[in-house]
Amino acid sequence: MAIGTQDDSDEMMAEINMIPFIDVMLVLLIIFIITVPVIKHAVKVDLPRASNEKLVDKPENVRLSVDASGAYYWNETPVDDAELGTRLSQIAAMEPQPELHMRGDKDVRYERVALAMASAQRAGVRKIGFITEPVQP
Repeated sequence: MAIGTQDDSDEMMAEINMIPFIDVMLVLLIIFIITVPVIKHAVKVDLPRASNEKLVDKPENVRLSVDASGAYYWNETPVDDAELGTRLSQIAAMEPQPELHMRGDKDVRYERVALAMASAQRAGVRKIGFITEPVQP
């Protein structure tokens, strides 16, 4: 289909055909609508704010620490990987379920913290928080 006038002269029409632009925009819109839910993370984590308020530590909360070498500590007691899974299953079965507060050394490999979070999720722990150092003004 040629762009021209009705009298078949050699003059070109001076308007832009917007249909291809609209088609491209609709395709991009559909792509963004489909891909946005995929970007979400699989592990739901409630991250604390880094502030200088002291959080009240309840005695039923569990502190899971990961030191720089990647070793796990359950309330300052060393635990291995197999025992960690067992203990996480035990607190997941409690009612009300205690919170799991994770403390990771800044030099630890992310893999060790991610493995602990995945174990907690598989065990059914619903409340996971991260302990951070307050920002000094």
